[in-house]
Amino acid sequence: MTTSQQYLERRWTALILLCMAQFVVVLDASIVNVALPSIGKGLDFSEQNLPWVVNAYVIAFGGFLLLGGRAADLLGRRRVFMAGLLVVAVASLAAGFAADQGQLIAARAAQGLGAAIISPAALSIVTTLFRDGAERNKALGAWGAVAGSAGAAGVLLGGILTDGLGWEWVLWVNVPVALIALALTPGLIPESRSESATRHFDAAGAISVTAGLSVLAYAFLDASSAGWGSTKIVSLLALSTALIGAFVAIELRSKAPLVPFRIFRLRTLTGANVVGLLLGASLFSMFFFISLYMQQVLGYSPIHAGLSYLPLALTIIVAAGVGGQLVTRFGFKPILAAGMLFVALGLAWFSQVSIGGGFTTDILGPSLLAAIGLGFGFVTSTIAAVSGVQAREQGLASGLINTSQQIGGALGLAVLSTIATSRTDHVMASGTSSLPNALTEGFQSAFLGGAVIAALGFVATLILIRTRDSRAHVEMANAEATPAGA
Repeated sequence: MTTSQQYLERRWTALILLCMAQFVVVLDASIVNVALPSIGKGLDFSEQNLPWVVNAYVIAFGGFLLLGGRAADLLGRRRVFMAGLLVVAVASLAAGFAADQGQLIAARAAQGLGAAIISPAALSIVTTLFRDGAERNKALGAWGAVAGSAGAAGVLLGGILTDGLGWEWVLWVNVPVALIALALTPGLIPESRSESATRHFDAAGAISVTAGLSVLAYAFLDASSAGWGSTKIVSLLALSTALIGAFVAIELRSKAPLVPFRIFRLRTLTGANVVGLLLGASLFSMFFFISLYMQQVLGYSPIHAGLSYLPLALTIIVAAGVGGQLVTRFGFKPILAAGMLFVALGLAWFSQVSIGGGFTTDILGPSLLAAIGLGFGFVTSTIAAVSGVQAREQGLASGLINTSQQIGGALGLAVLSTIATSRTDHVMASGTSSLPNALTEGFQSAFLGGAVIAALGFVATLILIRTRDSRAHVEMANAEATPAGA
């Protein structure tokens, strides 16, 4: 048996490994949330600096994704994936041993860099190991189930580790997982890279887009505290626009660009990225606001809040698996549209939360609707974004959809946090309301804003995703399945 045949037979085992790595990437963004109060006490964080334990990770992750995806295509997907695992392991170890604020924030940024290397490399490995069609849909269904549920699992695991062992273990938990994945990778995953004759790395394009996206993410995340109209945020947004404008100019003149703009001629890929951005903007902040509502209004403990996420996490896993199968039968357009509709309905239901709310009506019911939408939406937007893309540009396509979802998440959190804070401050200023009531009204406004963003995603799916591409995907999947059933 040849080496390539051995890798082919092991591809489902390799998928477990790749999903495990992606689980760690998504987990890292949410697992520290519950531990923040303990971290604040342990390292004497000011209230103003504490959010940067999360923000440092998100900014580095969002900023370096495109660079990570293109590096995977050019330098070798397995090699880049393993480099990312090593960076995450070392950064996680350093983060747990951090002795002050600066060390922890720097280590969290390094974790984000490692995640930005791992995520597009892992996704592009999945898309090259599995053929476009039914097989890839099944694989991406598993990928979406793991990635989608990791955000909810992070809250639960963060609560358990913080209460039981200490906040350091929230960071150290990555080390053995990353090292085990690193050891298993060479035997399970073949090396692959772009076969393009031109192997120029486009340093100027890489620097400009990474800096532009990082500054953009920083501006979004800091806007809720500094104010959207402040000189600082306006200057940062102007700088980001200038850097991204410079990136576009560089790419148009480059013989071997980091992002060949011809890829956007694929209308479905472009549409999938727009919908992915709106999906991230509507849903990523949902986890943030649900956690605050449960702990600040309903008085849940960290463990209680974490356990309340279990139905959400389990539903995402089931919905993502089912979504991957439904795409094979009906195409990605109707399933993605249904997903965005479920998200919009779930968030609209969340906008009815109350001070004395019951778990079933105020948390469980809307959680299940939103979870179905997330499972459908996350998987189908990814399938649509990489469908029909040439093998040599799978890393680029993977980096693009990851970037859209992450930047969308940062933008959504910034905008919806501003809406929530403004509403809460307005209610408190009236002098006739209690803090829990004011907070609840703020959360209601934020959830309603998220529902509007999800509704825009539904409309964008109908307009931007080509029905012809969606049907062609079904025909290809059926043609692939016919010989096996003959």
